[in-house]
Amino acid sequence: MQEFDLRRRCAAEALGTGLLVAAVVGSGIMADSLTGDDALALVANTLATGAILIVLITILGPVSGAHFNPAVSLIFALSGDLKRRDCGLYLVAQVAGAVAGTVVAHLMFDLSLLDVSVKMRTGAAQWLSEAIATFGLTATILAGLRFRREAVPWLVGLYITAAYWFTASTSFANPAVALARSLTNTFSGIRPVDLPGFMIAELLGAVCALSLMTWLLRPARPVETPTSAEVTP
Repeated sequence: MQEFDLRRRCAAEALGTGLLVAAVVGSGIMADSLTGDDALALVANTLATGAILIVLITILGPVSGAHFNPAVSLIFALSGDLKRRDCGLYLVAQVAGAVAGTVVAHLMFDLSLLDVSVKMRTGAAQWLSEAIATFGLTATILAGLRFRREAVPWLVGLYITAAYWFTASTSFANPAVALARSLTNTFSGIRPVDLPGFMIAELLGAVCALSLMTWLLRPARPVETPTSAEVTP
């Protein structure tokens, strides 16, 4: 596989995270403007998010690995697959891209560049939901890379589509995206004061998934077949 230098990889992370956030925030604004039905708006938000993830991971995965998520970069750094310096720069690129994605979404819908959210998302159920969402996302990525690397874009897109609906938090599962969503007072927003609980839960979920999947995906040692000399009495 062709290697890309760190500048290009960071640019891919910023671009991918920005487009992801633009899709999340923009589709939320569009859905909210077209319907007063929150369930229908969430369907639209879900489909846009799952679809853009498939596209972005497919086209940018070969460049940077398509993390677009500090929690994902963290587990690759902990597993030794990403250098710590590179991980730090990935995180900067992801956060910058995420904030830019919110700004772009606001500009497309003629809103102020940034608008701090007042939407409350807090409590044990929300935090557990974020831990589970990020645990499942991380497990999906690790197992997908182990068994079906070419299917990872679809696996991630489909997992997030499902997690929007089976988690009480609607599956942020991404500290950079959570931060960006605190800067939009629209359908997809979250109060800045609620961010620490979400981010801690997301990181814990990712680390737990790394620990479990490292053990689960390690094959047993092959059973050695005894030689004829060893079995002869």
